[in-house]
Amino acid sequence: MPLVTSKEMFEKAYEGHYAIGAFNVNNMEIIQGIVEAAKIERAPLILQVSSGARKYANPIYLRKLVEAAIEDSGLPICLHLDHGDSYELCVQSIKDGFTSVMIDASHHSLKDNIAITREVVKYAHDHGVVVEAELGRLEGVEDDIKVSAEESSYTDPDQVEEFVTKTGVDSLAIAIGTSHGAFKFKGEPKLRFDILEEVEKRLPKFPIVLHGASSVIPEYVNIINQNGGCMSGAKGVPEDMLRKAASMSVCKINIDSDLRLACTAAIRKHHAENPAHFDPRQYLGPARTLITELVRHKLVHVLGCNGKA
Repeated sequence: MPLVTSKEMFEKAYEGHYAIGAFNVNNMEIIQGIVEAAKIERAPLILQVSSGARKYANPIYLRKLVEAAIEDSGLPICLHLDHGDSYELCVQSIKDGFTSVMIDASHHSLKDNIAITREVVKYAHDHGVVVEAELGRLEGVEDDIKVSAEESSYTDPDQVEEFVTKTGVDSLAIAIGTSHGAFKFKGEPKLRFDILEEVEKRLPKFPIVLHGASSVIPEYVNIINQNGGCMSGAKGVPEDMLRKAASMSVCKINIDSDLRLACTAAIRKHHAENPAHFDPRQYLGPARTLITELVRHKLVHVLGCNGKA
């Protein structure tokens, strides 16, 4: 089975009132941990690569690892560029074999965001690739994406129909209160479901995407803090809010920070208990196992996409 786009995945997710997990990948163990979970739960997958991951691991290596995951699992897997910040990066990712790209021109004016996105859509569609774009800006930090509270903004529902119509984009990431990173939410997290409902009215049966949707699981934060970390006060999006969003028009939920926390928690715990170990397999193995446990939980209890492959 070759790499697939997210088009059919989203159609089924919308009708079935569940969401597809879009998990950020950086190395072999992370990919293996995610895919093992999806194999067990028979879930479709979006494996996504940020511009930082491209620089770190080389997109050729990542694509080959994802192709190996398809051969191993037989699952429908989409390879997605997360937060592409330019036309050129999106084009290069398509040339590298990605089947989906995100153009994030949300830091531009609405007019320029439309123009840049439309240009990417034209090239991508000519090559059989789907495109995600963003309207509104999420607070937080993810790789090179840094948005302060003052710079962040909720998505304006009055703009979404014009944006989608003029760009021809295939899915839309909106800002309703999620946030990138693990250190987020000064008060209690709250998602603006009123905005999501208004977007649904203006874009019927159109796939919506949530970024910054890690829950920052306290168990992992505690393990890190107990083993030399300093993450007191880190918090994420409550999982019941994400389940509600998945039952609506949200067809793709991005998860990155929780993967990093699981990986780091397992490695810190292993080194604390086995200070003499120096073989990477001895600490990356437990990290991979914990990632599998985390992703299984997300697939079943948050996304609801288990058994949908």
